[in-house]
Amino acid sequence: MHDRAEMARDAEKLLRELIALPSVNPAFLPAGDERAGEWRVTDFLASLAGKAGLAIEFQEVFGSAGASRYRRENLIVRLEAKEPPKKRVILAPHLDTVAAEDFSPRGEKGRLYGRGACDTKGSVAAMFAALLALAESGERPRETEIVFVGMVDEENGQEGSRAFARSKLKGDLAIIGEPTELKVVTAHKGDLWLKLVANGRAAHGARPELGDNAVHQMARVIDLLETKYQKFLRKRRHPILGNPTINVGAVRGGTQPNIVPARCEIEVDRRTIPGEKDSAVQREIVEFIRAGGLKVELLNSKSAPCMALETNSNLPLVRQLMSLCRQSEPEGVDFFSDAAIIATGGTPSVVFGPGNIAQAHTVNEWISLKSLERATSILTRFLRRLP
Repeated sequence: MHDRAEMARDAEKLLRELIALPSVNPAFLPAGDERAGEWRVTDFLASLAGKAGLAIEFQEVFGSAGASRYRRENLIVRLEAKEPPKKRVILAPHLDTVAAEDFSPRGEKGRLYGRGACDTKGSVAAMFAALLALAESGERPRETEIVFVGMVDEENGQEGSRAFARSKLKGDLAIIGEPTELKVVTAHKGDLWLKLVANGRAAHGARPELGDNAVHQMARVIDLLETKYQKFLRKRRHPILGNPTINVGAVRGGTQPNIVPARCEIEVDRRTIPGEKDSAVQREIVEFIRAGGLKVELLNSKSAPCMALETNSNLPLVRQLMSLCRQSEPEGVDFFSDAAIIATGGTPSVVFGPGNIAQAHTVNEWISLKSLERATSILTRFLRRLP
């Protein structure tokens, strides 16, 4: 049986090895870049699982339409129950990262630095170390199957979790690995990206009165969204997540100073709360702008929905995990995750993992080794207590 110190060493060693394997989402790299794709991590984890006697399979995600020189498949590893399973628990972190130049792990003052350390190879290491500890100890649950799903593409289109959600493999609980500071998160906001376009009429800059300035039109729309609409949204509250928000993140308009711009567009991030539907939010924004005497064309710039998450915190398995974290009340986060997609597919989901989201995507990304150790211990105890 692994003791806590040994499991901590195993998790740290595993995390160092994972950081050293580039698994950058190809969306953030030039075509053909050697750092792209999750295949190095899936192959490495599959090798470890095979040595531990665990069942392994790869799930196609992109199909022939998305085929490239890099294999991008979800890794599914099963720790089978001693008897025909009556329950299933799923551990589901993502394997891709954003881009970086250096993939050398570096330890310093109780921290481990490196791309993915916190988002989310720390969760991968804690979950996989806990799974291996059970497999190697022979302490597998009697009637609960444990499934590890290493998912691809979370950092871009979430195609890995969407493919898994469409599969027949469902569970009684999915724990989605993300840096939550070891809190069990049962709710998170959804994310809707919208493009708004204002159309005007071009004219020479020497005679601006002959044109219709689309940038000026859009400036009024931006002011309306960032003031009156924000205030309107603050009246709508979720008990855990608070209110929805809107952010105008990009503005593009005009071609040169001596031409009245005929077109201006903005890109907007609208964070949703449980109960809000994307279609209703889009109508609401258009109607709010029209009521202000303005006019825009609205386009949805996300190819697939990123809905909000709300899982019942009184589910027995959720309560069991919260108890191990010494947590009495459910937590929420503002960021979107794969959890909502998996939950929509039929498996109640929570978000849990070591690290702080503030470190994600930063140049000197790091994770506390104490946080990694505690996450591994919590997950191991949780899995050992499954029936």
